[in-house]
Amino acid sequence: MNGDAAQLAGGFVTVDRTLEQEFEARLKESSTLAFRVAYSVLRQKQDAEDVAQEAFVRAYRSFARLRDRERFRAWLVRITWRLALDRRRGDKRRTAREDASDAPEAVVGAEADLVARERALLLWQAIDALPEKLRVAIVLASLEGHDVDEVARLLALPLGTVKSRLFAARQKLRESLQWMQNETAKR
Repeated sequence: MNGDAAQLAGGFVTVDRTLEQEFEARLKESSTLAFRVAYSVLRQKQDAEDVAQEAFVRAYRSFARLRDRERFRAWLVRITWRLALDRRRGDKRRTAREDASDAPEAVVGAEADLVARERALLLWQAIDALPEKLRVAIVLASLEGHDVDEVARLLALPLGTVKSRLFAARQKLRESLQWMQNETAKR
């Protein structure tokens, strides 16, 4: 991390140098994790960067109270996930108030590109429709590329719970996207 960790919190919190060094070391290990988690929820680079930065600030401010420092990554994931969900909820409320004329521009391009974008959008809508506990597991495992053991550590859950959540999430996605599989088989 560039500069002092104290700059991150804007000088609101004073911490001893040893604690700052430990925070910086843990943050270096997880530097892109917060962004990737936020991006998986928001799918907007700028918003994900803002949420990741806010997650770092909150983590820094509360780091001294973290009892099990070995669970820093899981703790950072939870902070980031909650902040991203809050941001998305706020964006949905804001979007609902906006005029219909602010709709996104139509996608122009080759038919295959259009179909791929449409499928990606439908997949994300199906993921967004999952209950939060299933969504976070499937995003971390399937989209972020973490193995089941890592997901269990990140979420501080038993391995069996993560496996059952992944199974349930995949089942729900399979059911909600069944028509897409049928369409692909026809081609």
